[in-house]
Amino acid sequence: MKRVLILHTGGTLGMSGRRPAPLQPDTYTQEILTRVPELGELAEVETRILCNLDSSDLGPDEWAALTDEIAGARATHDGIVIIHGTDTMAYTASALSFALGGLDRPVVLTGSQRPLGEIRTDARRNLVDAVDLATRALPEVGIAFDGRLYRGNRATKGDAWSYAAFASPGCPPLARLGLDVEIGATLRTPREPFAADGRFDARVAVCHVLPGMEPGLLARLVGDSRADDSIRGVVLAAFGVGNVPARTRAVAAEVRRLVDAGVTVLVVTQARAGAVDLGLYANGAGLAEAGAISGGDLGLEAAVTKLMHALALWPGDAAERRAYLLRDVAGERLPG
Repeated sequence: MKRVLILHTGGTLGMSGRRPAPLQPDTYTQEILTRVPELGELAEVETRILCNLDSSDLGPDEWAALTDEIAGARATHDGIVIIHGTDTMAYTASALSFALGGLDRPVVLTGSQRPLGEIRTDARRNLVDAVDLATRALPEVGIAFDGRLYRGNRATKGDAWSYAAFASPGCPPLARLGLDVEIGATLRTPREPFAADGRFDARVAVCHVLPGMEPGLLARLVGDSRADDSIRGVVLAAFGVGNVPARTRAVAAEVRRLVDAGVTVLVVTQARAGAVDLGLYANGAGLAEAGAISGGDLGLEAAVTKLMHALALWPGDAAERRAYLLRDVAGERLPG
């Protein structure tokens, strides 16, 4: 029987007035197997409690801890399930996809919109699906939710009030779980030996371009670039394929100043589908000339976490950061 490690980080799934507090590993394992006995038929399950936080409080420190736990578990477990709150699940999944290079087994994040202890809950199905998927040959970081497995760095939470909370625009699900488990054709396989690196630099800001936006807002967002706590990277969410105001409020000129000061600027689109092409229109070409990097079809979560990772890996090498951001590392950039 396959061995699956469940790492608990918090979130709605584990919320219950009948659950002992604080969480203890043995008690938590017993409660999960009591409420969802099917898990014991799918795999030999072990649980560890990394933390018990609202996912709004999870970030680079927890991503690094998860990376270390997963790297260590490869010697003893066939797959890993991470119980996580839904609000930032896509950020954590994206971050892990970059931190776990050459991943050779499934790492499946899941959670729920209702607690496991409630009658009308989606937690039981999501947990069963996640453990089932963790026993299969699926060497990717994914999100299992509402009968689908989404690539972690292509997923986004799009509905706060539905069991179908997640989607992966432009990327078909890696698996569909119904009467049977159907594995999709876009599944990746390891291209390199496994290597874990959970370093992330959180000094990244997101700026959504608005009609008539004052370009100086970018400078005020970054602050004094010489300070240790200043912003080192900006994800610029532009219009359409990467367009920004250029006639009277030229955003590109401000981007040039940021790049010259050592700030990495990564451009994504505000559109729900499509990709950035900074050579298609003059208003986008100005960004490219200013030194901004095209994010292609990167989603916001993937863009933020990949930029954080690049800044941590190459803090003093802008050329290496650019090459990394332009490269498809873990399926976050689709061809075409």
